[in-house]
Amino acid sequence: MMSTGPVISTRRQKLSKVPGASPASCDLSLVIPVYNEAENLAPLLQEINAALAQRDVDYEVVFVDDGSWDGSFDVMRELARNDARVVAIRFRRNFGQTAAFAAGFNHATGDVIVTMDADRQNDPADIPALLDKLAEGYDVVNGWRMERKDPYLLRKLPSRIANALIARTSGVRLHDRGCSLRAFRAPVLHELHLYGEMHRFIPEMVSFAGFSMAEVPVSHRLRTAGESKYGISRTFRVILDLITVIFLRRYSDRPMHLLGGIGIISTVIGSLFAAYLALIKFWGLLIGGLEGFRAVRIGDRPLLMLAILLVFIGVQFLVMGLLAELIVRTYYESQGKAVYHVQQVVAQTDDPNADGPHSDDVQRQSPGAGRHSDQTVAHSDVAQAQSHEALNS
Repeated sequence: MMSTGPVISTRRQKLSKVPGASPASCDLSLVIPVYNEAENLAPLLQEINAALAQRDVDYEVVFVDDGSWDGSFDVMRELARNDARVVAIRFRRNFGQTAAFAAGFNHATGDVIVTMDADRQNDPADIPALLDKLAEGYDVVNGWRMERKDPYLLRKLPSRIANALIARTSGVRLHDRGCSLRAFRAPVLHELHLYGEMHRFIPEMVSFAGFSMAEVPVSHRLRTAGESKYGISRTFRVILDLITVIFLRRYSDRPMHLLGGIGIISTVIGSLFAAYLALIKFWGLLIGGLEGFRAVRIGDRPLLMLAILLVFIGVQFLVMGLLAELIVRTYYESQGKAVYHVQQVVAQTDDPNADGPHSDDVQRQSPGAGRHSDQTVAHSDVAQAQSHEALNS
């Protein structure tokens, strides 16, 4: 678990989430993907400003236009001209909600990032509740739509089935994975490499990286403008993405354990079938001699074909496992990636100003470039004194 200090910091010297980018410049970033929501954007921004008006927080609103054709970007551009806190990003074409989230994360500059939909079904008035829960020490806070305002057969029932299936297979227990209203501490986003349609499995990826999560009940409202972009067809895509997530979670750094295991099982079963047929053939030799050996015919038996097929399949899986191991090693070693996640290191260091060695609490705050370990910030006596001076100035 990360530091349990205040979520919204008043300091301006912050860590950037993108290697080589400029330091963070605000406390809170709201990332909102937009696809044909022109009528909802202005009212949504008004609700966001009203929800955060009572909190002493410097925030920005990052709208990401995912290839809209209804004039959404024109509205976003006008909002950005009238409000310096608005950032408008436009894709060349429709890339999907996952890409929109990824672009928003890359451009967000806040210590805390909140995501939400642009259809106004998420209520911005719930944002303070997410921030308060985050201040308790959690790394991610998910919204839980206890009373959804969606059709039961087309939205609620498939969502409940998907939530139960994902929870059972992934081990991450959440009531509502489909709610886009979430709050993240900025370092969490270093571990989220979004592609495809993996935004649906952000809780699983966060859990895999070792971050702590919580849920808070949030409001869910009826859509007042625009059209829904969701349908029953995405349920089947969720199943395919779930298989991918489970594979990456359990076998991303040891694919031979899965592919090789399947290969060994297939080879053993095929070998047993072949041994059974060979035993029948030799039993005929023992009972009837050469005539008995010739009388037992196994060449036209389907079991022989199955045995050969299983052995070939087993060998292929073993070879694929070896190739996958080579690819994984190339992936990690060529990019200097680590196969672990470091939260904190405590070690003794020699301080020339001290009488002897002392123990420094080395706190990990932000991931380093190209690695899954976090940036080291050593809190020695001198560093702590400088930090207190910076805070008091």
